[in-house]
Amino acid sequence: MSATLISIIGPPAAGKTTLAEKLVAVLGGRMIREDFAGNPFLADSYMGRAEACLPAQLYYLMSRVTQLSCVAWPDDGVSVSDYGFCQDALYAHTKLDGEDLALYERVAARLAPLIKTPDLVLHVDASVVTMRRRIVQRGREFERTFTDDFLSTMRTRYKDIVRSLTCPVIAVDGDVTNFRHVSKVDPLVAEIRAAL
Repeated sequence: MSATLISIIGPPAAGKTTLAEKLVAVLGGRMIREDFAGNPFLADSYMGRAEACLPAQLYYLMSRVTQLSCVAWPDDGVSVSDYGFCQDALYAHTKLDGEDLALYERVAARLAPLIKTPDLVLHVDASVVTMRRRIVQRGREFERTFTDDFLSTMRTRYKDIVRSLTCPVIAVDGDVTNFRHVSKVDPLVAEIRAAL
């Protein structure tokens, strides 16, 4: 038996990382963080430099393969990731086209079978107003380039992803739930335990 993987997906600044941290605190286990800070191409790709988009996506793809590899997956316990492998293609299709997208898709198709599939997905959604407020609060310069239209489109695309998933999915309202307080996460933890 392998360790359980709970993947949290949703648009930027919906509350994924904060929720993941609280779940790890309550459930125990291992936190798997999206490596946005280590991606040397990410900021340039969002600042409009087209030549940085493919390297940014390939960096994320390789990072996800490393973090979620079936080969190195633990035998027991719970792991909570603040992203889902399923979102990688979403961003690739948003940022890439033509030969770059074709190359990404070939590489991703080869690597996808190496990835641990989630046992449960939490889909965190929040309004554009909430996401915008959180983007301003956390102060990542490249995120300030996100338009309201982009954030709205991401919300829609994540909903499309959720409809295609074959594992259990729990919808989480990122506008209502304050993930910074463990007591507010307790009802969700009960729902997670029931789903697993």
